[in-house]
Parts: sequence; C-alpha cells; structure tokens
Amino acid sequence: MALYFLETSALVKLYVQEEGTERLLQIALPSAGNQLAILSIAQVEFHSAVRRRTRDGDIDEAVAAQVLGSFDADAVSRFITQAADEVVIVLACGLLANYPLRAYDAIQLAGCLALRSIAPEPPVFSCADHRLLEAAENEGLTCMDPASR
Repeated sequence: MALYFLETSALVKLYVQEEGTERLLQIALPSAGNQLAILSIAQVEFHSAVRRRTRDGDIDEAVAAQVLGSFDADAVSRFITQAADEVVIVLACGLLANYPLRAYDAIQLAGCLALRSIAPEPPVFSCADHRLLEAAENEGLTCMDPASR
C-alpha cells in the first residue's frame, strides 16, 4: 500500500492507452490499496492533453467525452488533490533555481514535495518525463516512470 502522486503525463495513462497504462492500472486497482494524488492544476493539463489528442486525430470526440467524464468524476471522488497554493508556488520557484524545468513541471514537482510534508507516508512521484524524474530523485523522492520496468 502506497501513496502515488501522478504528474499529468502519468495521470493520462490511466485513461488513454499508452506505454505504461497497464502498470498504472494495476497500481490504481482498489484491491491494491494504494492512494492516488494529483495537483489541482492537473485537471486543466489533463483536459488539454485529451483535447490535443482529439485535434490531432488520435482519439475521436465521443471517446474524448467519455475519457473526460470519467476523469472529472474521479477528480472529485478518487484522487487526493493537492492545491497549487502559495507554498507550492514558492517551492516551484526554488526548484527552477536548481533544475532546468518547465514552469508547470516545477509546479507539479513542488506539489508533490508539499504533499510529502503533510502526508503520513512519502508519496511515490509518477511521471513519464525523464528530466522531471531526475529532479524529483535529486529532491529525495521515490520515483516511478510507468513505462519503465
């Protein structure tokens, strides 16, 4: 039983078939007893990722609507949501001084670090971006790329 913080690149894999989807689905099974956490802004990033796939022709509109509906329901009932608050913003700015991250990647990592400071157990940072995973490891987080074994 563990707490997994799903950065958006990992979160999408729960709903859209990609490399790493099966691993995340196993982690997310209720019988596995794991908890799943996201940062509040992941909701916007998730919608953006699904809409981009629709525009690119990777998934059709009906599938996108179903995926978004499932995610929106889970966002309120299934996930622990870490707010992207002032603490997260300050942490993210500090991360940018030390790592070559994109702004939203720094905010995601900062969200996981903020959650670590209040959670009863340290979260596992799940992400598919290797630069972000490296920064997370340097910050002392246990990390998991769902597509790696």
